[in-house]
Amino acid sequence: MNPQPTVSIILLAWNSADYLPRCLDSLSTQTFQDFEIIIVDNGSQDGCAIGLEEKYPNLNLRVERLDSNLGFTVANNIGAKLARGGWIALLNTDAFPEPNWLETLLEATRIHPNAFFTSRQVQANAPNMLDGEGDIYHVSGLAWRKSYNLPVYPLNEIQEVFSACGAAALFPREEFLSAGGFDEDFLSYHEDVDLGFRLRMRGLRCMLVPQAIVSHVGSVTFGKKSDFSIYYGHRNLVWTYAKDMPAILLWFYLPLHILVTIFFIFYFTVKGRGGVILRAKWDALRGLPLMFKKRRAIQSGRKIPIAQLHRTMSRNWMTPFTEFIKRNTDRS
Repeated sequence: MNPQPTVSIILLAWNSADYLPRCLDSLSTQTFQDFEIIIVDNGSQDGCAIGLEEKYPNLNLRVERLDSNLGFTVANNIGAKLARGGWIALLNTDAFPEPNWLETLLEATRIHPNAFFTSRQVQANAPNMLDGEGDIYHVSGLAWRKSYNLPVYPLNEIQEVFSACGAAALFPREEFLSAGGFDEDFLSYHEDVDLGFRLRMRGLRCMLVPQAIVSHVGSVTFGKKSDFSIYYGHRNLVWTYAKDMPAILLWFYLPLHILVTIFFIFYFTVKGRGGVILRAKWDALRGLPLMFKKRRAIQSGRKIPIAQLHRTMSRNWMTPFTEFIKRNTDRS
C-alpha cells in the first residue's frame, strides 16, 4: 500500500463515461500530487469505471464498485470511510479542476484553520459565467448557490460563505466523519447544506477559495427541474430546517418557512408539478419524528453561539422570493 496521502479525492461515478476521463485527466495535471483517488462506482451500467487503474497508472487510484445505485449520500460516505488522507476532497465527475486547484485549497487550510472549503465553479459550457461560489442559507430554510449564473468577476480574497457545494469541496476527514458525514436519509439534494450546517454547529467555518477553480457541467444526472430534483430538494430542505436550526431561530422564522412552502406549492402547481411538490412536503412531514430524534444530538453538540450562526445566514425576508424570480425569469 502507498504511504498515507495528504488528500483523498472522492469521485462518485454513475454512468459517467462522458465526463470521468476528462475529470481524471484534470487530476493528472495537478501541481500538488500527494493524493489518492477513490472512485465509488454507484452501480454504473456504461462501463465507465472499468480498467481505470490500467488507463491511469500515474494516479494513486482505487475503484470501489457497488452492485446498485445507493444514492449520492451513501456512496460518498462509503468513499469517506475508505479514505486515508487527512483531508477529503469531494469532486463531481463532471467537474474539471484547474491545475492549481488542490494546491490552492491546501494553501487556504494553513491560513484558515478549523474550516472547510469550497471552490469557485464556472460553467463548463459558458466559461464566462459562474456556476456557483458555495451555498447561501436563508433563515426560511431555503438554500441556493451563491453567484449562480452571474458573469465571472474579479475575486482574489478568500471569503466566508455558509456551506460548501459538494461538487468541489475540501473537508477535514476527522471532522467529516465525526459529524456523521452526509445524512443518508437525504439520498441527494440539500445534503451538502445540511452537512455544512452541522459542521458549523461544531464550530467550523466555511471558506470560499476563489483561486481554486473548477469547470462544472452540472445537473447531468437528473436535470435542474426534474421531478427527482424537485422532490428531494423540497423534502430535504424541510428536514435540514427541522434538524439543524436552533430552537429560538426555528420558532421565530417558522411563519416565513411556512409562507415559503405555500409559495412553492402554488408555483409548482401552476407549472403542472403539484403532485411532486405535495408529495415532497407530505413525506417531509412524515419524516419529522426521525429528524427530531437526530436534532437532539445535533443541538446538544452545538459549539457556536446562536448569534454568530445567525450572522452567517441570509436574513432579508423578501430574498427567497426575489432570488427565485430572478433565477426563473423567462425559464420554464
